[in-house]
Amino acid sequence: MESSGDTGPLHSSPTPTSPPQPSATTVVLSPCAACKILRRRCVDRCVLAPYFPPSDPHKFATAHRVFGASNIIKLLQELPEEHRADAVSSMVYEAAARVRDPVYGSAGAICQLQRQVDGLKAQLARAQAELAAVRAHHAQLVALLCTVETMAASNSAAGQHDGTYCGEVVAGSGRRSQISGAAARGGVAPVDAHYVVDGIMQAGTVGTWADEPLWT
Repeated sequence: MESSGDTGPLHSSPTPTSPPQPSATTVVLSPCAACKILRRRCVDRCVLAPYFPPSDPHKFATAHRVFGASNIIKLLQELPEEHRADAVSSMVYEAAARVRDPVYGSAGAICQLQRQVDGLKAQLARAQAELAAVRAHHAQLVALLCTVETMAASNSAAGQHDGTYCGEVVAGSGRRSQISGAAARGGVAPVDAHYVVDGIMQAGTVGTWADEPLWT
């Protein structure tokens, strides 16, 4: 006896798969160095957290050793936020100076720096005085050199003028000597001889004047 109905293969409906849920990550906030040293809970808006990070605990330890946590907190609360970073840097510097020098603290470091500044100012003043002296000496040398060059130029010009005049005089004397020699050889009086008439020097021929009678 055959079965009245054929049973086909059974197909199971696919089960919808849910997307993987992201694993919940736990964010652990590390307390600031101040709260860690003070062993207290670091709140969300801790006044010390922005200036004393957990990576630099020595910074708060130095300031806390000299000023104390309560004084640091009170000072930061009294200041506006734009001046708090400078105040923390000043407190840390002063505390470190007090640790190095318990007697004078930062005042001793300031006095030492002031002495160094005074010494450098004195050295600068000496250097400026030496520079001024060197410049004055250089100006004197330049003026002296200019004077010597001017005198040498004037002496050279005067020497050239005197040499020209002396050469003319010597040349004139030579010509007169030649004329006198020629006149002596030829028996003729020199043409450029001078004689005095009524106290005035006159130029003329000596031979002609000598041949004329003195009284007529």
